[in-house]
Amino acid sequence: MIIFKAAPRAGMASLAILLGACTSAVQPVLQVTPVVNPRPSLQDSLITALPTAVGFSATLNSQLDSIIRTGIREGAAPGATVAIGRHGRLVHLAAYGKMAQTDSSPVSISTLYDMASLTKVVATSTAAMILEEEGKLDLNRTVVSYLPEFNAPDKSGITIRMLLTHRGGLEAFAPLYRTFRGREQYLQQINTRPLKYVPGTQAIYSDWEMMLMQFVIERITGTTLDQFVAARVFGPLGMTSTLFNPDSAMRQRIAPTEFDSTRGGVVRGFVHDENAWALGGVSGHAGLFSTAPDLAIFAQMLLNGGTYKGVRILKPSTISRWTARQD
Repeated sequence: MIIFKAAPRAGMASLAILLGACTSAVQPVLQVTPVVNPRPSLQDSLITALPTAVGFSATLNSQLDSIIRTGIREGAAPGATVAIGRHGRLVHLAAYGKMAQTDSSPVSISTLYDMASLTKVVATSTAAMILEEEGKLDLNRTVVSYLPEFNAPDKSGITIRMLLTHRGGLEAFAPLYRTFRGREQYLQQINTRPLKYVPGTQAIYSDWEMMLMQFVIERITGTTLDQFVAARVFGPLGMTSTLFNPDSAMRQRIAPTEFDSTRGGVVRGFVHDENAWALGGVSGHAGLFSTAPDLAIFAQMLLNGGTYKGVRILKPSTISRWTARQD
């Protein structure tokens, strides 16, 4: 779990990212008090601080320890990594429990987790934001104008903006992985499958729409999504443990996600989402792996208005527009 909060004047009240495990059965109440004009962190980077320095209770760490350990004891998850920051200060970073019920290896702050749908935010949406800034992606253009193969008559009016706001009319999900493999087959199937509603009239959270965003991004850039975000986001930010398709040397650092008999047992080190797996582990909706410290950097970059340690990834105006309510 990662929780980051900006100063009120920053315009973004908070960014909460769930990583690896969640003790949703427990409802914690953490004491937070205002901090007037906090001294900015050095170089727009995270620095460690005591909870009281940013308005949290002095008992924050002990409260969190109790909450997470209770969740582990009650079976919510075998382990977790938690990072909490406020005003550019990292006030809590800790690992709890073990890798899996069947693996007693302890979780550490360098443990990688399958990010699942956080891929949509951390990789795909960020790539789209960069391309829009550069004038290479127009949110009001149709998908077919970027992907001529996406040419079914009922989908001709679907725009990039509709994909990003899950208003494209596409179904949420289907087990295409049972039959199909690769980008070409998936694009063909999404193109021919019936819509659930008239595009732009409703919202359904859809994996297909972010998968299509991946295909658009790759068509514009001439490279794969994983290569693009590695070069333009994760590399510049120093997020060295954030990637698609981690190699076998990293396997012992990766928490298992599930048991899947169709893929040979415990899924560990490759994406658990079956459709992303059928796409070779790289998809716009799933496939990314990361750690709590790396996601803390990403969250702070957004709260800083697009920079971290002097490296600019996005413009403040882009973040403001993309995080505003979309009607």
